[in-house]
Parts: sequence; C-alpha cells; structure tokens
Amino acid sequence: MPQETQTTTDAATRNGWLRLDDAGLLAQCEEHGYRSSGPGGQRRNKVETAARVRHRPSGIEAHAAETRRREDNRKRALRRLRERIAIETRSPYEEPPELAAYRRDKRLAINSRNPAYPVVLAAVLDALAEADGSYAGAAKKVGTTTSQLLKFLQADREAWRALSEGRPRK
Repeated sequence: MPQETQTTTDAATRNGWLRLDDAGLLAQCEEHGYRSSGPGGQRRNKVETAARVRHRPSGIEAHAAETRRREDNRKRALRRLRERIAIETRSPYEEPPELAAYRRDKRLAINSRNPAYPVVLAAVLDALAEADGSYAGAAKKVGTTTSQLLKFLQADREAWRALSEGRPRK
C-alpha cells in the first residue's frame, strides 16, 4: 500500500468540509460505482453496488462495498471519507466548538458515529502534530489527560494505524 501524503490546509476549510451534510460533501466529490467481488449472494457481482468517492478539493478517496444497496455503500463511503480527511489533512491547532462540547471531566466523550466526531478527531491530530508527536503535549492542548487522549485515539482503528505508520505529522 503506498504511503499517503499529508495535506496541509487551514482549519476553517477542512472543518467546513467535515461539517457538510452528505449531499453537500457528495457535491464536492466524484462518485464511481463498480462491481465488487466476494461473498454476498447471487446478485453481488451483477450490478455496480459498490461506491467509490474522491473528494476533489483534497484528493482523498474512500470506498465501500459491504452491502448490496448502492445508497448504503455511498453513505459508508462518505463517512469513511470524512474520517480520512480528518486523519490526512493537518492544519495549525485551533480548538473547535465541538471539542469543548464533548470534553467532560478531562475525557473526550464522543461516539465515532456522531456527526461532530471527524472535527474532534482532526483537532486532536492537529494538536498532536503541533506537539511534535508528544501525547502529553497534545493532551495539554486538548484539555485532557495523556491516558484519555491515548484511549480516544486507540478506539479509532484507522487513526491509530495512521499514527503507527507515522502519517499524521506536519
């Protein structure tokens, strides 16, 4: 798998992308349907139900092919695209209102399915990049403890994988 390149943009632009509803984000994307292989029954490979979306402004791409319904796969692909934008796009750290809203008792209490989650994740990764990879420094910027920051990041498999590969750096 090729190493992804890190994109730098201002926080307002990136967070604007992340806050768009599905229709708004899809309007900024190229969408392609394709046939997917694998398990799923007799109709799996007869119609193009898989969805691949490429965000034109950032160049980031995501896909989904788990279900037989193209609409379900499109929604999954858009959710993954938001997460990839949050992981791959860095900007100088600015605390978004979503971060303050979901910080409770020095914990980040937000479910990954929450629409505000990608903005919070992006802010945490921005803080980590500005702290030169120091979890303690990032936790201080975000207003949480180091252990809570690590729990938050480890709970997101894709973000933790990106950190392990050294991708979300300045």
